[in-house]
Amino acid sequence: MFNDIGPLEVVTIVVLAVLVFGPDKLPKVIQDVSRTIRKIREFSDSAKQDIRDELGPEFKDFEFEDLNPKTFIRKQLDSDELGLKEIRNGFDLKKEMADVSDAVHTVGELEDSGSSSPSGGGRVDMQKRPEAVDMRKRPETSGKPAAVEPPPFDADAT
Repeated sequence: MFNDIGPLEVVTIVVLAVLVFGPDKLPKVIQDVSRTIRKIREFSDSAKQDIRDELGPEFKDFEFEDLNPKTFIRKQLDSDELGLKEIRNGFDLKKEMADVSDAVHTVGELEDSGSSSPSGGGRVDMQKRPEAVDMRKRPETSGKPAAVEPPPFDADAT
């Protein structure tokens, strides 16, 4: 339950408990706290059992931990019913990115070679391949961005 509490923290809690409650009342306080925790656990277990009884035999293997979204998703992804492991193992992100990068560089080289010839002889026939999108950054021609008109001011809207 308290897996992330270190020994120094336990000593600090004990010292604070002795200072707050005193050495005389500390055993009684510990008994009361442990009794309260035991009652809470019993109440929780009985509530879980009541819910399982109400759900019926179809949900006999129902676990309340599965209601946690992280646990539910982890359990669903680990099961191989959908074949997600095969998809995950068959997808190579580096290879896909290299393919996209090669395609972008190839389009860039074709456009550069097509614009350098004055006769347009290096132009690519558009019927042989689909229209390519130019994804390169182009410098602005005038050095200044184009003047943008501000939106009209409406005094009644404010």
